[in-house]
Amino acid sequence: MTDNAIDKPRARRALPKKVRREQLIRATMTCIAKNGLSGTTMAQVTKEAGLSLGIANLHFESKEKLLIATLRYVTDEYNRGHAELLTSDRYQTIADKLEAILKFDFSAKVTEKKKMAVWFAFWGEAKSRPTYNRICSQTDFMAEDAMSELFQATIDEGRYQGADAALLASGYTALIDGLWLNMLLSPRHLNRATAHQVARHYLASAFPKHIKLDT
Repeated sequence: MTDNAIDKPRARRALPKKVRREQLIRATMTCIAKNGLSGTTMAQVTKEAGLSLGIANLHFESKEKLLIATLRYVTDEYNRGHAELLTSDRYQTIADKLEAILKFDFSAKVTEKKKMAVWFAFWGEAKSRPTYNRICSQTDFMAEDAMSELFQATIDEGRYQGADAALLASGYTALIDGLWLNMLLSPRHLNRATAHQVARHYLASAFPKHIKLDT
């Protein structure tokens, strides 16, 4: 079989369902980044993916189902990565885990422009779309709850008097969302390295025994 065989109709149909779905989802991400939610059509997605409209309808039935699958793809990927860090036992200290979270939140994978465009496009529609609102809110709540537990462990270990883990976690989550939005809208003004430093200052102010500004 040649390298180009995958482009032939017969080979395309032979690909696993999971591969086809991800191909369409990635194409949808590209279209949303270019045209927004309302401006994205099934025709654009299939053209971007190099597939037929029939294949797209076979896997998702409608544009709305494809959009929801795309949102879930982005949020599930983040949730898995975040949860793996917080539950991992490979970090020797709490400080190491805090550093890992900072690195993850501003990694190239998480802050990929297409993914951030998808996230904020759906957030913009969340008020009038209960399904979007539920998925987006769930991701923020999960991250905030998990960070609250980590912050409480940090507070206990460092004996930070008067620190409130829940408030600090809420502030961190809001800060991250704001930094991601600024990175998306004004990438020349705020890049990943600078955003990382902003978040580091926030954590260093709360946990100076655990986070150093010169790292």
